[in-house]
Parts: sequence; structure tokens; C-alpha cells
Amino acid sequence: MTRDRVHRVSPTTAHAAPRARSRALLTLALTVLAAGGGCTRKTTPADTIANGGTMIVVQPAEPTTLFPPALTDNAGLPIVDAIFDRLADIGSSLSVIGDTSFRPRLAASWSWASDSLSIAFALDSTIRWHDGAPLRAEDVRFTFETYTSDSVHADARSLLGNIDSVSVRNELTAVFWFKRRLPHQFFDATYHMYILPSHLLASVGQGQLVSAPFGRQPVGTGRFRFASWEPGVRIEIRSDTGNARGRAKLDRVIWSFTREYAAATVKLFAGEADFYEAIRAENLADAARSTILRLEPTRPLKYGYLAYNLRDSSSGAPHRIFGDVRVRRALAMAVDREKMARNVFESFGAVALAPTPRILIPDSAALRQPPYNPTAAKALLDSAGWVVSGNDSVRSRNGVRLSFEMMAAQSSQAGQRYAVLLQDQLRSIGVDVRVRVLPGQSMGDRVEAHHFDTFMNAFGVTPGRLGMGQVWGRGGSMNFGAYNDAVFDATLDSAFTTFNEAASRAIWTRVLQRLIDEQPGLWLYEESTPVAIHRRIRNRPLRADAWYAELADWTTDPAQRLPRDRVGLGSAR
Repeated sequence: MTRDRVHRVSPTTAHAAPRARSRALLTLALTVLAAGGGCTRKTTPADTIANGGTMIVVQPAEPTTLFPPALTDNAGLPIVDAIFDRLADIGSSLSVIGDTSFRPRLAASWSWASDSLSIAFALDSTIRWHDGAPLRAEDVRFTFETYTSDSVHADARSLLGNIDSVSVRNELTAVFWFKRRLPHQFFDATYHMYILPSHLLASVGQGQLVSAPFGRQPVGTGRFRFASWEPGVRIEIRSDTGNARGRAKLDRVIWSFTREYAAATVKLFAGEADFYEAIRAENLADAARSTILRLEPTRPLKYGYLAYNLRDSSSGAPHRIFGDVRVRRALAMAVDREKMARNVFESFGAVALAPTPRILIPDSAALRQPPYNPTAAKALLDSAGWVVSGNDSVRSRNGVRLSFEMMAAQSSQAGQRYAVLLQDQLRSIGVDVRVRVLPGQSMGDRVEAHHFDTFMNAFGVTPGRLGMGQVWGRGGSMNFGAYNDAVFDATLDSAFTTFNEAASRAIWTRVLQRLIDEQPGLWLYEESTPVAIHRRIRNRPLRADAWYAELADWTTDPAQRLPRDRVGLGSAR
């Protein structure tokens, strides 16, 4: 679920595959990135233009909305990012300290107050909304009001807590006012919000914004504009040819929704789709041999884990099982996470060290991990009063069996496989796990209603680890397990307020170690499965936080264009 930023019920997928064969073929595929594919043909002068072409993205999940503040999953983010803009864009270094790594986007420039408690953003006067209206500072003020509204319930709201208000100095200058000086103030003001058109939405009323037609027919300022949405089938965006920052180089990008993985792979290998983020390990060898596809390595900012409900959903009292940290620690010691990662992801996964990807961990060597020790796990459960008695192989305490439900989403092959592996390994220490596979929306509804024991989840996080408070802090909008630890909250606050880099690294180690010791979730995996791309697509480097960050600068090789690349910006399909 994050927009560290959190996204709900991520459709992470993977299977095991013959290791040596797939790795050898993958290495070959990643080396020969520019190889041609398919049949050859004569080119015409029109083919040699730099812009043009159609890219089809096959995707297992359909967005519920394209209204940016209401996004709660990964499915809509690439589309929203293409249609809308931020005030400034983070650079490839993904540094969140200060503003030196950021590039102008809607803001042409910015200036800090002498006390660093406000930033004035001077908007680019040439920017227009897709309906032709000019961008104004009121749009920025309205956007902040919407993202922080009690009626909208934006996931990013808890990431904006240090922003006191946004004011309008003049029609092209918006001023952000902060409660206190922090290293990541600029990141707070720019990364978490896509700017919204107040001239279209201000009259709707905050209570009706989420359900308003705008979410199905969005109007933005991006280099792509919304074209059409055929529910259950596809969403199409097209190049905004009059955009002040230059037209998108692709004519069209189409998201094709295919819920069945087999059908998605058929489309991909048949050349009917150009990009697939969720390709599974067992298909990598075939992709590496393909004459029309190439594989590109990724290191997404994502981790998978088992979430615990620490509170009873009805009384608010500690959960009968997971309210006890001794049980949580015992479960962590009872499972072989290394073996599970190899089983599920083959060579394209690793054990998650903490609730953040290791690429964002300042000093991973300093973290102390719970050992894999089923014997010690059994002893810890015994000491907590969960014992085996009589002929029942399942432990119990005061007449309550050590039995719970584990939910996994239908769209997540990895989540389902991990659930079965956890069920098997925990059975050996006297724990009964009932695996329940649900549609993503149904599972998400139960999670948000706090009606669950445990669930498998994958979080995509943003740079800066700011979502740590959103997910694990008291009152965080994504703290579905109701974790509440004053020591963690205080240490996290110190981490976010420390400007000295060396001191910050040490504090972040303490933050992460506290979560490892407390085990409010069982950290399971990180995956690095490559994405599959049609060979004719000329893409920009895939940024760790968002593969789609430079989508407007992707194009197609004129020498390899297909009939769909010549449709152009017309209405034909």
C-alpha cells in the first residue's frame, strides 16, 4: 500500500523457475538490450521522426479512480503521474534532504525564507491545464486543502503534517508555511501531492470530490492527457501536443487490464503488449529467448511482510495472540525466511531486513536479526503460556487455541505462496494457520475495517523513509495493525529532525532495530524481478521509486514500428 506513500494490497507476483537456465538466459537478455526483433521492413521518411508510437502496458489490476488524493493502490499511479504534475520533481539520486536534487516542474523557481519556515514557489506562467485554463497559485492552495481534508481521507495526509498552511501571494506565487524546520521540508511540499485544477473542482465540495466524475475523466497539466476509460478493459492517455514542457514523445499509452496472469503473458509474448511489470520468474527464460522482448533489471522500493492485527477489532484490547510480543518474536524465529525467499523468487529475491527496502537502510550490517531457531521459538511460546496439551498438536492457552487466519490477495502469487509456506512452517511449532485467498478489494476492505488476524502485503515506498510514521506510527493512516509504541515514535521523530548525516544514520539504525525487536509485522522479502519490455520501445532508465517517472520521454524505434504505432493521435484503435 505506500506512497511512503503506501499502496494497498500490491499485486506482487512470482514463481520458482529452474535457476541456472533462467539466470544464464537473463544475463544474455540484459546484455543485448539493443537487439532487433521480429520481421524487417523498409522504412519511410515518416518513420524516422523522433516522436510517435503506441505503448501497451498489460496490468492485472484496474484503478478504482484517477483522482490523485484518493489513490490507495499501485494500479493508478503510473497513469496519474503521466496526467498530473508536481511542483518539482526529485532527481535520480532520490535525495530528500534540502532541495538540491529537485528539478523544476510546475514551479519555475522557489525561494526560502530566512528562517526556513516558508518556501515561496513561483509558478511557470506558460503552464496550462488540459482544458486550456492557466495554472494559478490558487490551484496549489486548493490541492493542499484537498489532500488534508477530513472528507477526502488522502493516504498522503499523514505525510503533510509539518505543513501548517499554503497561502496565495499572487496569482503565480504559492507559499508553503511549515510548523518547524526539518531536513525534508522541500520533499514534503513537492513529492506527495499532484496539483489539482481548482477551477474545475472547488465548486464540487470536499465531501463529493472522491466520487465526482473527475476521477474518471481527469484534467491535468502533464505531458500526457486523459483520452478514455473503458471499465474492465483499458485506459488510454495521449500526448498533449501543446504542452509547455513539450509533447510526450509517445503518441499514446494504453493500460490493458487482464486479471488472469496466463492471458497477460500470452498478450506479452504474442506482441500484443509492450510492457509488463509483473512477469513471473518461471517466464523469465522464455522472455530472455524472445525475439521481440527484452528484460531490464529493477530494484523497486518495495518490501513484503506479514501484517499482524495487534488489537481486538471490537474491544480495542490487545489481540489475544498478537498483542503479546513474545508470540510475535517466536513466529519470527520459527520460519526460515532465506529458504522461503529462494522458493518463491528463485534468485530474484532476498530476505527483508526491516520494514523498508535495504537500499534505504543507512547501515544494514548494524541491524540484529532474529535467528532461525524453531527450538527457541517453541520455548518462547511455552514461557508465554501457549503449550501443547493432550492429543491436540495445536498449542493453547486458557482454552484458546493458537490458531489464526492469514489473508492473501488473489492478485498476489507471491503472497499466496508465502502464506502456504508460513502455514507449513508454523505448523511444526504447534501453530494452526488458516489461509484465506480473497479478491484484492475484499481483502482491502477487511483490512481497513480492522477485521483481520493477519494478511500478506507488499508495500511500495518512496525515498526518505517518511512513510515509516504513516505505516507504523501512532495514528498513521496506514497503521492497520494498530501498532502503538512511544519509544518508536520518539526515536522516529529524532530521525526525521536530525540534520547531521552521521547522527542521522545512527538514529535510523535505532528506529529499524526497534521494529525488528518489536515485530509488529514479520518482514519477509524484497524482490528484484526484471520487467519485460518490447524491443522497439526506447525507454528512459527505470527509477527505483517509479518506473514511469520519465514515461513522457519514452518513444519507439522508427525502424521497428508496428501498425499500432501509426495510429497517431487519432481516435482509431
